Amino acid sequence: MACGCVAGFRDGVEGSPITVVITYKAESCQVPIHVAGLPVFDHREALRPSTRHTPAVQPDFEEEG
Repeated sequence: MACGCVAGFRDGVEGSPITVVITYKAESCQVPIHVAGLPVFDHREALRPSTRHTPAVQPDFEEEG
């Protein structure tokens, strides 16, 4: 990474396919969440269905112009 840390991947848990882990923390790294051996991001959040409501379909709607 740009800060000098090295990221790696390992198997996830409870339905998470992978977990991103900092395998090496650079001495010059100023990012406080970069801790060697700890996960940075768990992809379970990305695999969940969207919580946003989709706009209702309006079949008779026509744009003016």
